[in-house]
Amino acid sequence: MIARLPKRPRIAGLLFALALASLLAFPNPAGAGNAVTNTEVSVGSPDDIAPRSHQNEPAVAVDAHNPDVLVAGSNDYIDQQACPQDLATQAARCDDFSAGIGVSGVYFSFDRGESWIQPTYTGWQARDCGTATVCPGSFGPIGRIPWYYEAGLIDDGDPAVAIGPKPVAGTFSWDNGSRVYYANLTTNFPGAHGLPRGYEAVAVSRLDNPTPTSVLQKPSWNPPVIVTEQQSQTAFTDKEQIWADNAATSPFFGRTYVCFAEFRSNGHHNPGTEIAPLTVSVSANGGDTWRTSQVQPADAGGHGQGGFGSSGCTIRTDSNGVAYLFAEKFQNPLYSGLPTHGSQIMFTSTDGGFHWSKAKTLFTITDLCFFQDPLSGRCVMDGYTGARTDLGSAPSVDIANGAPTGDDATNLIVDAWADASGGLNHEAARVAWSSDGGATWHGPTAVSLAGDRPMYAAPAISPSGDRAYVVYEAVTSPWAGDDVTTPRPWHGVFLSAPVGSTGPGAWSTVYDGPLADLRSSFPGHRFREERVGDYVYAAASRDYGVGLWIDVRNADVCPAIQDWRAESLAAGAPVIPAPWPLTDCPAAWGNMDVWAATTG
Repeated sequence: MIARLPKRPRIAGLLFALALASLLAFPNPAGAGNAVTNTEVSVGSPDDIAPRSHQNEPAVAVDAHNPDVLVAGSNDYIDQQACPQDLATQAARCDDFSAGIGVSGVYFSFDRGESWIQPTYTGWQARDCGTATVCPGSFGPIGRIPWYYEAGLIDDGDPAVAIGPKPVAGTFSWDNGSRVYYANLTTNFPGAHGLPRGYEAVAVSRLDNPTPTSVLQKPSWNPPVIVTEQQSQTAFTDKEQIWADNAATSPFFGRTYVCFAEFRSNGHHNPGTEIAPLTVSVSANGGDTWRTSQVQPADAGGHGQGGFGSSGCTIRTDSNGVAYLFAEKFQNPLYSGLPTHGSQIMFTSTDGGFHWSKAKTLFTITDLCFFQDPLSGRCVMDGYTGARTDLGSAPSVDIANGAPTGDDATNLIVDAWADASGGLNHEAARVAWSSDGGATWHGPTAVSLAGDRPMYAAPAISPSGDRAYVVYEAVTSPWAGDDVTTPRPWHGVFLSAPVGSTGPGAWSTVYDGPLADLRSSFPGHRFREERVGDYVYAAASRDYGVGLWIDVRNADVCPAIQDWRAESLAAGAPVIPAPWPLTDCPAAWGNMDVWAATTG
């Protein structure tokens, strides 16, 4: 599909308009002469209704057996109520989540990412509600993963997707076709008890042999399976990722892994710490049942100066069936000060996830956390009232495992993240790689474009290990402090490099997206801050790569919101009454899209 032209923010004042024009100049989108298509993924959502036009935290997976097929997910507010006036003006937000409407959007491509489908199913939604007051919702059309309402659950976002072989009679084979896995967080629907235990769990939905016709049918999806049935009553899981062993040479071919951080207590322990060990759930039967094991000791949640818990996990497998689990171990800012210096850690399993090694420290990194926002309390890097950077330096990993057969695997591991080791305003997307199962590493090396300050980055490598890709999203303006009137240019970038015996070669720019103003964003609920989410995603086949990020090219800055943010920042708390976006803002305020670049 053809990308829509960006809209000019409706901002008064000649000097401000001149500043915007100078900062938001459009770069060459193709870069390096590579064939590339860029397109919107979240094609079902409206462009002019906040918060229904909002998406964040995209994920994508490619079918190694049928690489024309991609599945993607995001936190998608498509089915929320148009911003109700009472909630907006009296609570400075568009959504209080009381109606039990989920946010786990799902999308498919059958042409290597050149165009996308967002199916319409049925479930709990508030699309047709009025705008005066908060609406309880009703059963109707949805653009999200189905069957959660019927199970007494809410699809609570943090999407993760994978595609592996379909099992038949207990045997995995690509001859049986492919199985799509969609993992997300889930909690009880109001008044229901779909969760056996805990406040927030992980659930997985599955769909077999996707086609342009079958994905439009709700019965193609199996109802969600609760992965974490045995969690404690106080457990709150977060930031899960899923992977299906897709290399036929693996002795654990078809096995599916989900990793996550499991917060286990309502109370705080040492200052600023919580019990939150990394946990892995494994299914050997295509997601029907799951076995969960704790990878870290419970006190690894971070005591004293040494830690602040581990999160931001990534899990992958090589052609020999070795499973690799990566995460960031965070430093406690109450002891260390800012910026924090976390470490990337790795665990391995050689028996299909039954047992895991002790943590191996790979790199010490500098988190994108020079400043904490006084309103949100989160680390921000573009300016106050800015977008949070929680997992920007967590490892995102891919392995050249030779899928679907595994026969020509190099098992090269590629790791990418955003890092502030160069200091404030000199952040970079960094890449490291290992050719010996993570025993030794090369790099890290900076790969981002000059002037870019990446917030999130992710790699992909072809199954045969001959080409690598990195997608990142970045702000290009320096730290703005409490200046909320100057534009904060933002864009997505997709890079590629040939891979030889010594690792990736020279990186070329496949796509350099147009700059737009990050101040036009918000989390889909609270007005007080910008938001793009906590990660980006990439995937690769033998012939192409694809990267997904959050784009604001079609969003408009709202002067009333910026004035309110400035007033709230000065007051130290959100000021009431707040603006009502439906009348006080341009219609495209908050219109955040999942965007893709593909070389397919």
